[in-house]
Amino acid sequence: MTLKRTLFNSEHDLFRESFKKFLEEDVKPYQEEWEADGIVPRETWKKCGDLGFLVPAAPEQYGGLGQDDFRYEAIMIEELAAINEPGLALGLHNSLVAPYLLSYGNDEQKSRFIPKIVSGECILAIAMSEPDAGSDLAGMKTKAEDRGDHWLLNGSKTFISNGILNDAVLVAAKTDPNKPHTMGLFIVERGDIGYTRGKPFKKMGQWSQDTAELFFENVKVPKKNVLGDPYKGFYYLMDKLAVERLTLCIGSIATAQAAINETVRYVKERKAFGKPISKFQNTQFKLAELQTEVTIGQVFVDRLMEAYMNHDLAAEEACGGKYWTTDLACKVVDECLQLHGGYGYMTEYPICKMFTNARVGKIYAGSNEIMKTVVAKGMGL
Repeated sequence: MTLKRTLFNSEHDLFRESFKKFLEEDVKPYQEEWEADGIVPRETWKKCGDLGFLVPAAPEQYGGLGQDDFRYEAIMIEELAAINEPGLALGLHNSLVAPYLLSYGNDEQKSRFIPKIVSGECILAIAMSEPDAGSDLAGMKTKAEDRGDHWLLNGSKTFISNGILNDAVLVAAKTDPNKPHTMGLFIVERGDIGYTRGKPFKKMGQWSQDTAELFFENVKVPKKNVLGDPYKGFYYLMDKLAVERLTLCIGSIATAQAAINETVRYVKERKAFGKPISKFQNTQFKLAELQTEVTIGQVFVDRLMEAYMNHDLAAEEACGGKYWTTDLACKVVDECLQLHGGYGYMTEYPICKMFTNARVGKIYAGSNEIMKTVVAKGMGL
């Protein structure tokens, strides 16, 4: 089943081929090494910058390509998912964190940071989740106090992607202890006194992603590193969370399709009872069902992308898409692993890593239970 996607044009196709070539030459040969190290080398990020893969939406005056077209970012998310590489978190850098600086940063902040995040010199992260506050942003305990010429930041954040690599992290912190939704976004830079990182977490999957806990003890954040209004951070986060959930939709469908592709190859080669297991009706029916569901999902996600590019993506649509596509990805990868039999449980087979990598999709960027709550509110329930 081949779905003709009308969302992309010939220029996007050329970009996709260029990015796939980069993955073939500079990523795939090193994936096992990165998984063993638990981190992607900074040199790879620099190579991404050299090739124009970092924040293509950034204006040319800051060194970007001026391609304010989300489809270029979507292509990179899809192709990274297709090779099962979560550590090179371009979606985080390009689509989740950089837009805060582009939207809410002042001219001085843009001039100072954007050229470096485009070149790969400055790798980005965002810190919202805390040990006792995951999906509940209002429950965060990290706080920032206005001390005149600076803000004093105290608290900790956990499960932070690019936790070790980041050179600048956007930290969400309460700025009024009496108002749970009053918070600011503060730019904390590598080397700031009082900013420390825990050891990278040992995780079920996504081994090449440097996920860590961050600590802030009396960090003096200069006023020049406050992003926008220090009392409106919650609204900034709400404004950008939809695209975060959209990126997960994109990656989840791409992961599911990659799992099917890998499994089709495997069942044609693997034999049982004297014939390829692809010739058994159960195998055929199962893969036919999965492919149909993924094709339907791809149409849905493309529609969400169109809505986003038209500035018409509602929060409940993004949340519904996030929970449904991440659930689907986990289902598809699980069924595909089953068709691999015992070999599917071995880490040298791609389907095994797909299984462990996909599972967190139902948890991060707001758990799927929270996503359903947002959908229900949108229904007036």
